[in-house]
Amino acid sequence: MEDWTQTLGTGPLLAIAAGAIALILVLIIVFKVHAFLTLIIVSLLTALVAQVPVSEIATTLLGGFGATLASVALLVGLGAMLGRLIEHSGGAKALADRFVEIFGEKRAPFALGVASLILGFPMFFDAGLVMMLPIVFAVARRVSKNNVLLFGLPAAAAFSVMHVFLPPHPGPVTAAGLYGANLGIVLLLGLLIAFPVWYVSGYLWAKFISARIKLPVPALFGSIDDDQPANPPKPMTIVLILLLPMFLIFLNTGLTTLASEGLVASDSLWVQVLTLLGNSFVALLITVLVATYVLGTRRGENGTALEKTLDSSFGPVASVILITGAGGMFGGVLRASGIGDALADTLSDLGLPVIVAAYIIAVVIRLAQGSATVALVTAAGLAAPAVLAGDFNPLQIAAITLATAAGSVFAGHVNDSGFWLVGRLMGMDVKTTLKTWTVQQAIESVLAFVLVLAVYGVATLV
Repeated sequence: MEDWTQTLGTGPLLAIAAGAIALILVLIIVFKVHAFLTLIIVSLLTALVAQVPVSEIATTLLGGFGATLASVALLVGLGAMLGRLIEHSGGAKALADRFVEIFGEKRAPFALGVASLILGFPMFFDAGLVMMLPIVFAVARRVSKNNVLLFGLPAAAAFSVMHVFLPPHPGPVTAAGLYGANLGIVLLLGLLIAFPVWYVSGYLWAKFISARIKLPVPALFGSIDDDQPANPPKPMTIVLILLLPMFLIFLNTGLTTLASEGLVASDSLWVQVLTLLGNSFVALLITVLVATYVLGTRRGENGTALEKTLDSSFGPVASVILITGAGGMFGGVLRASGIGDALADTLSDLGLPVIVAAYIIAVVIRLAQGSATVALVTAAGLAAPAVLAGDFNPLQIAAITLATAAGSVFAGHVNDSGFWLVGRLMGMDVKTTLKTWTVQQAIESVLAFVLVLAVYGVATLV
């Protein structure tokens, strides 16, 4: 598509995007068409209406689908295997019982969220979520079988907050690089806002919405109602297994950050090896292999029985993977059609304060084409010349960086692959996911922007 230029203006492109999103909602909610089929059909129609060259439509659709699956399929598949091993061995029930024993039933959702915040520091959103959910589901079943939102939303929101605002995650690191921000100040400011943003948008929102929407705990990783083994692993064994990928991924993100600052040589073999071991899917692969031995072989489960246990993990998550990939396909079509670029060009001339303009640009592009990363990079790229040319102090630049990140996470909906990942993993239909997760993302975005705007104002006075 290098030789193709979009000739439609911003107005028609926005109308196409809005019409495509509305069609998805109508087909799924009103006519009950399967989400996977709906996303493929609407992606194809959108490409045609947006005048993407017919010869490139199939490539564009497959490219969006494949790019999403490249990051999601391995993580969800390996995460499901790990979750099934933990559940089948009795480890999830053992850890859930100990968790409730220590924190109590009322404080369990809060404690799960805080644990997810800690795990989310080095771990990417999707990797952390699929790893943590078996424990979340086990605790939820232990306390209330029909209230998965009270336990699941705080954990999911925690991984989202850490992924969006905290280096060494790629979003804030990329924006910091474009703005010339001090990464240490961005990290400190991110840590300052992370907890209050999570507490309101994750924990308090989960308490509010779970009282109004009751959902059963999905059986993605099995159920503690199944027969439990007589020799379950100790809770500390499960904790150590869960910490293993966190440690490995921290090696990756930490070394990558140090290399970008010139503190370690990125071409050193030991740096490259440790970075590889800390890649999300490699870290989860290693963890699954360790768990297979510790929770399976060492406990006397071998051969065909162990293989069947692992194989049984794939059926429940197959639809999660495929629908998430189709969501990525739809987002890919919207990006290829030039909707994000057209919006960015229009919004860059608003004449607003830089921090407000960066936030609004990121919000609108996020809503239009779904990808938080694209929204963040596009908005930061547009605002960067003004930031670099302006007389801003380091704290102001850090605030602008996180304001852009806040805009990029606003109200994820049907064109965002993360929307489908969270909704399907927690057993929600589209309407419920919009009421719960989309609103959570909006609250997270707006609250974070208000906080960093306040910091920006203080930094201006100083």
